[in-house]
This record gives sequence, structure tokens and C-alpha cells, in this order.
Amino acid sequence: MPDREPPKPLRVRITGMDCAEEVGAVRRAVEPIVGDPDRLSFDILEGVMSVVGPVDEQAVVQAVAGTGMRAKILGDDRSLRVLDHGHEHRTKTLLTVLSGAFVAAGFAAHAIMAGGVAEALGREGLGQTHRVPLPAVLFYAAAILAGGRYVAPKALSAARRLRPDMNLLMTVAVMGAVFLGEWFEAATVSFLFALSLTLESWSIGRARRAVAALLDLSPQTALVKDETGNIQSVRVEQVPAGTSFVVRPGDRIPLDGVVVAGQSEVDQAPITGESIPVAKAPDSEVFAGTINGDGVLEVRSSRAAGDTTLARIIRMVRDAQTKRAASEQWVERFARIYTPSVMALAALILLVPPLLGSGAWSEWLYRSLVLLVIACPCALVISTPVSIVAGLASAARAGVLVKGGIYLELPARLRAIAFDKTGTLTQGRLAVEQVIPLDGHSRQELLERAAALEAHNSHPLALAILSHAEAEGVRVAPAADVAVMQGRGVRGRYRGKSYWMGSHRFLEEQGREPPEVHTALVELAASGSSVVVVGSDDHVCGLITLKDLPRPDAGAAIEQLKNLGIQRVVMLTGDNRATAEAIARAIKVTEIRAELLPADKVGAIGELTTDGPAAMVGDGVNDAPAMARADLGIAMGAVGSDAAIETADIALMSDDLRKVPWLVSHSRRTITVIRQNIAFSLIVKAIFVGLAFAGRATLWSAIAADMGASLLVVFNGLRLLRAHRQIGTGAVIARGTS
Repeated sequence: MPDREPPKPLRVRITGMDCAEEVGAVRRAVEPIVGDPDRLSFDILEGVMSVVGPVDEQAVVQAVAGTGMRAKILGDDRSLRVLDHGHEHRTKTLLTVLSGAFVAAGFAAHAIMAGGVAEALGREGLGQTHRVPLPAVLFYAAAILAGGRYVAPKALSAARRLRPDMNLLMTVAVMGAVFLGEWFEAATVSFLFALSLTLESWSIGRARRAVAALLDLSPQTALVKDETGNIQSVRVEQVPAGTSFVVRPGDRIPLDGVVVAGQSEVDQAPITGESIPVAKAPDSEVFAGTINGDGVLEVRSSRAAGDTTLARIIRMVRDAQTKRAASEQWVERFARIYTPSVMALAALILLVPPLLGSGAWSEWLYRSLVLLVIACPCALVISTPVSIVAGLASAARAGVLVKGGIYLELPARLRAIAFDKTGTLTQGRLAVEQVIPLDGHSRQELLERAAALEAHNSHPLALAILSHAEAEGVRVAPAADVAVMQGRGVRGRYRGKSYWMGSHRFLEEQGREPPEVHTALVELAASGSSVVVVGSDDHVCGLITLKDLPRPDAGAAIEQLKNLGIQRVVMLTGDNRATAEAIARAIKVTEIRAELLPADKVGAIGELTTDGPAAMVGDGVNDAPAMARADLGIAMGAVGSDAAIETADIALMSDDLRKVPWLVSHSRRTITVIRQNIAFSLIVKAIFVGLAFAGRATLWSAIAADMGASLLVVFNGLRLLRAHRQIGTGAVIARGTS
């Protein structure tokens, strides 16, 4: 029987789920229905919960409603489209504006009827007004209702579940102020808290639009070419793999594929982060979302629309939201203890001083309400997820795909980074290094004979020689009577004469090796080069040396990592030690492990992790086990195998190794911003808690301070969206650790 398609998850749109605290409330409500918590996943950006496996849909909707949020079943649609949150955000904004307008109208009416601004503010500006006129009360009440529209249902749910949260803190503070007759304070608190929630929603929307911008990169239609040569516009989701389509100059490429005809330069920055357009010719790979230059390309699609590189990037960025960073988990645990502790402290402030005869009940009730307001963990709770989302989006735009917040923080703590050699530190393909003619022959003659013998060979050595010969303008007819001698070389006839080409071993087997040639071959092999000998039945015609050359940016990347304080940079390879040492000298790597099998690489990574977190950077199937063993696996996504990319925690969508030190710097930047946000939020709260005890803080000033703190941490976190612009500039953050 054919394999069944895996069950599609139930997707539930949850209105009002904008932060980790609300995700926690939904999770606690739905887990008893689902049973296994691993069946649940959450996308904060889209406000969507996914449930894998059979479940009572109506029970899920009712459970979510019990949290004060609303649920809507989206069915099993797994498309990549971005959900429209515009109506919800516009409603929140409108209610916030109305709440502010009613506060202003109420205060104006209060000031006019009470005889001045000072009377409306209350004695010494500390609240405690004497009498609020009825028209002002009505305006203030309207402000409270408009501002509390999205707060009160969640507060009621928190009270029923005996799990106090920021919504309950604000609601209790507003109700307490109304009970004391402090209508202006109550209305101001309601408005400012609604404003802070609107700002939080805006910040999530900003990150959501960053993901939506990725989706907008891919055109909705493709110009498909049929068997008769006719071209018609077809929606990309209806184009199967193997279909030919045409890309006009200046158009975005709609699907991943391979160029069949035409030449052009393609701007791959949206996918790989490369700043310079890449030349494309027949057999070149192209990606959906990249921008064609001034040539017409005919491309054969290699993947369906839902499986393109761009589609995988979007899915992984979304999935990253479920893999929370350590700082996010710490903030959530802290808030879980902090909020009920604050409510208990406020109760003590309300009860103990009046019972000891140290003041009036109304005075201490007011101070306890101020404490509730300033202690609201809003700024603290949103400080970390905003920074993480901004950091993930910025990395994706830079061509560095990070699969979760937990992996965004880890590079900052790395003590060792291991690199695979072939295809990672090197270009992964052999290139001719030297052409050494002997016995009176010229370079031209030597390349002619080598190219003729290898004309129909697909071995990497042969391809490198043919490519070099073509680059030097050497074009010859293939040799005749070509015979391949497995593992030793090739023999054939060129221009009526017999020639052979092979290894040092093959030359030795023939017993006609001159001493000076033997010495040269030994020295070249010791330098890490692969050497091919070309000869005839009479003599040795010459030598051709080939090397897998280092990537041009490898040396700079290694140097930057050392400047960043990475203690150990190690090269792991299955190649012989001479070759490994030659590459290491070129890129200034001092620690080498050569002649390793895949299992040996796993053991080497295990040893590195004993000194602290270690990363493995690789590109091939044989690197996947080592990447899985490392604390952090980094795949060369542009050239790497699917196994390596799927195993890795981070994928570099181009082969620019400078993105590895950029990633370390970006991770440290992100952690610095998170720590700044947390420290600032706690300091502001500590200051106002002291003012509340001293009776020098008001409800409206407390909520203004909390809102200001929320706004500042949001903008500080969103600074990370600009970080991707720093790749390739050569600027690396100064040495430091997390």
C-alpha cells in the first residue's frame, strides 16, 4: 500500500493572542482537551494555534473563549498566505483613540465645572479629587469602557482560573479608582493601558509584515511554456515540477528551477543575502523570489510552489516562534511568580498600615492601586519576544535562516566552531593550479593532450582540466581509442600518436620515471596538490597540479571569528593530512583533524563540547551526524545537501562564510538588547514601587511610566531589524562574550 499523507493539523485563528502570556493562557485551557501538549504549536505572528491529530473542534473554541479570547477554525489549509489582521488592529486603534478622546473631554468638562485644572487634577496632583461632575463622570466612564474592551474579558477569565495576569491587575486598579471616586485616574489608566496594548499589537504587526514581505517576493503567476511553444500565465500553485517557464528581464522568478536557455544576471539578495548579482547560464540553479536582470531566461521548475527555497524559509521563520529562547522562558517563569506576588504585596499595603493606625483606608487603598499599576509586567513580558522576532526576521533578510529563538541566542555563547573542509572552507571543486610542461613541450601542447584524453570523462579531475583548457582557449577534438584504466589513468591516441595520463602510481608501474620527476611529484603531493602526469610511450610530457581551493572569504571569516573571541576554530576533514595542512595554512586555521570518517567527526565534536558550547559548520550528508551532535549545527544552505539543511539549526542561504562571524555578532547584539530591555523595565518598576510606598506616585503617572517603558523596549527591540545591513561591510563587533 502507498504511504498515507500525514494528517493535516487543525488551524485555529485566535483573536487577541499577541504575547507569550496569552499563549500560556490558551495552552493551559486547551491542553486538557488535546491531552498531549506536543500536539499543540503556536504562531504568535499570525495569532494561530495548530493542533495535530483528531480533536473536538467545538470544545477547543469554547476553551479559548474561556480565556477571554475568540477562536475561529481555519480548517486544514497549510498555505503560506499571511492572514489579514487589519480589521482587528483598526478596531483596537479606534477604541484606544475613543478612550483618549473621552478622557480629554471628561477632563475638560471637569476643569470647567470644578473651576480650574488644579481642582480637576485633585489635591497636589495626587488624585483624591473631591467631587466629579456628572457630565465628566459620563465621559470618564465611556473612556473606561472603550479602553477596557479587550482587557476586561481576559481579566475575568484570569480571576476565574485564579491565575492573576496583567489584565487582572489593570482591571482591579481601575475598579478600585472608581470605588474611591477617582474617575480621572481610572479613565487615564484604562486609556494608557489600551494604548500600550495597541503598541504591542503594532510591534507584532511590524514583525508580521517582515514575514509578509518575504511572501510578497514570490510572484503569484508564472509564464508557462507548453510543448508547442505557446506561453500562458498560470498561477504558481498550479505549476508542477518539471514545467518550463519564461522569465522576462526585470521580473521576479516565480519558482525554483534550472536554467534551460538564455543568459542573465540574477539578484539573489532576497534569498541568499548576496549583494552582487550572480551570472546565470544553462544548467544554473535559480530561486523563487530572486530578480532577473536584463536577459530572458527559460527555466525548468524543480519544485512545486509550496516547496521552494523561499517557501521553506517562510515556514521555518514561522516555526521558529514555537522554539522559544532561554530568555523568553525566563521572563515567562518570572512573570508567573511575579504577578501573584505583586497582588499579595498590594493586599498587605492595603491592610497592614490602616490596621496599625498609620493612615486612612482610602489613602492606603490608593497606594496599593498605584503599586498594582506600576507592577504590571507588560513591558517586561513584551521586551524579549519583540527582540527575538526582530532578530529572526533580520537574520532571514540577511540570508541566515535561524530555526528558533533558542538558536538565535546560542551563537553568542560559543567557545568553539568546527568547519568541514570540502565544500565549506573550500570551493568543493577541483581547479587547475599549475601546468608544468617537461622535455621541451609547451603549456599549449600539454593542455591539448590532456583535454583530448579527458574530452568524454566526467570525473572531477577531468572536468577541472577541461574547464581550464577552455579558459585558456584550448579547443581540440577528442582522442581516439580511449581506454580508462580504473584507479590509475586513461590512454588514447591523439594526432596519430599514443598518449597516457594518470597518477604517480601509474607512472611508477611503467618503470620509466626520471628521478627529477619523482622528486617533483613527491614535493607537489606534500604541498597538498593532486598531481596528474601526462606522457607518451617515449617520455613524460608534463605535470598538471589541481587543488580544491579555499573560498575567497574563508580566511577573513576565520580571522573575524578569532577577533570575536572564539577560543577554538577547528577544521575537520576526511582528506589526507598534507592536503588539510595546505588549506589550513592558506586560511590560518591552526587546529586540524584529518583523515576522519563521519563517526570520527561526531567524536571530535563531542570532545569540543566538553569545554563549552560548540558549533559545526558543514554542507554534506556526511556532516549531518556531526551537526546533530554539536550544540549548534550550521549548514551551507546554498550548496549543502537537504540532509544537512534539515539537520542544522541554522542555514546560510549563500556560501558566504563571513555570515558565520556576523551570526555570532548578531546573536550578541540580540542578547544585549534583551538584557537592556529587561534591566530597564525592572529599574523603572523599582523606582515607582518606592514612590508608591512614599505616597508620591499617582495612578496615571504610574501607567504613563509603564507605557513609556513598553514603548521604549519595543523600539529598542525593533532596532535589530536593521542589523542585516551590516553583512559584508567588514565591520565586526568588538571582542566580547555574552
